Amino acid sequence: MSTGESCPKCSAATISKRAAEPWCPACEWNLDHFEKERRPEFGWRWVDRRLFRTAYWLTERQYAELRDAPTPARAAMAARIATVAVSVVLLALVAALFLTGLWLLTYDFFSPVNLIGALLVLIAVVLRPRLGRLSRLTRDAEQLDRSKAPALFAVIDRVAAAAGTPVPDVVLLSAEFNASTTTVGLRRRRVLTLGAQLWSVLDPQERIALLGHELGHFVNGDIRRSLVTQAAESTLGAVAYLLRPDRRRTRVDGLTGMIVETVIDIVGGLLARFVGLLHLLLVWISRRDSQRAEYLADELSAKVAGSAAAIRLSDVLLLHDAIDTVVRREARAGNSAPAWRTAAEQARAGLVTDVPAFRQLSRRTEASLFASHPPTGLRAGLIAARPAQPAAVVLTEPEQARMDEELAAHYERVRRELAVANW
Repeated sequence: MSTGESCPKCSAATISKRAAEPWCPACEWNLDHFEKERRPEFGWRWVDRRLFRTAYWLTERQYAELRDAPTPARAAMAARIATVAVSVVLLALVAALFLTGLWLLTYDFFSPVNLIGALLVLIAVVLRPRLGRLSRLTRDAEQLDRSKAPALFAVIDRVAAAAGTPVPDVVLLSAEFNASTTTVGLRRRRVLTLGAQLWSVLDPQERIALLGHELGHFVNGDIRRSLVTQAAESTLGAVAYLLRPDRRRTRVDGLTGMIVETVIDIVGGLLARFVGLLHLLLVWISRRDSQRAEYLADELSAKVAGSAAAIRLSDVLLLHDAIDTVVRREARAGNSAPAWRTAAEQARAGLVTDVPAFRQLSRRTEASLFASHPPTGLRAGLIAARPAQPAAVVLTEPEQARMDEELAAHYERVRRELAVANW
């Protein structure tokens, strides 16, 4: 929507979307403006403003580097090397803590030192890297059976073969407007989760693009999915939590006890803040590599589905709020997946002229040092900046119809969930 004012740099008309601060779509003046309505990172405006500036600069610089490179290859970036190195050290310390605890637990049995050993073992168990459990994922999603959804699994197999990725061991269907992959358990089982809201509104090639992107995470070296680097995401955070003083505990009596307790609280609080800041630093570093992995997954998406479909998929995610609203409206009205797709197509058609502006705005609203994904508009822009790729896998409307027939009962379950959630 035009603001009726001119850009002070190039005199073009400025625009504003979603009540955002105006910017120039031609020269991008004021696009890096700190948004007043942004969710605070720390709550201190001056800190949040500077962190935003840093995140915006890093995000734009990474995009420019990848746009000018032949392909967004899986390079050994400094961020990746630092995260892996720190994670290895953390794992070694946790292992040393566990082994020391075991030694003290068995040394001179039935002595006070055994209690120290038991405490060290307990701390090591708390700090251990988490492997993930399939049962946690199935709380909010339903596992699909290959024998009952052969058309869907056949398409997944085709996309995996074209992208050169492993086939997921488990496929789940959730009620979300999203999709994801992860690995869980000692056997590192690969799990693909498709959100019914998103999956149902996509056209055939957009579904191929979604599968190509998600399966791409199995081979793009995403640092978030490594068992070793999970230590950087969880261990330091757990340490900071353990060191944090407990304000709810009963205070001890006596001057000496109060002094000791106060000193412990002060030291523990300082250590907790130090470890917490170190944890945040490692998260910020790892997020740079994670965003690069997302670009690589987009490259695989374009490879299997074609560049045009990959860009359209990105724009669907860009219009998430509008599409989610009409899908929920149809669910409340008792309409299932076919109506969701029709309503989504109408919503997309009504916003098609606004997509370029939304792409630009996403570079402001989605820039964050904590973001695991680059701004949606930049993802579409990187695909568009590269030579157009034809589709390696083509999905027809009849094939899509067969998949939707297989998922009809699951769609109905999701419809009921959405209808109840909106009351």
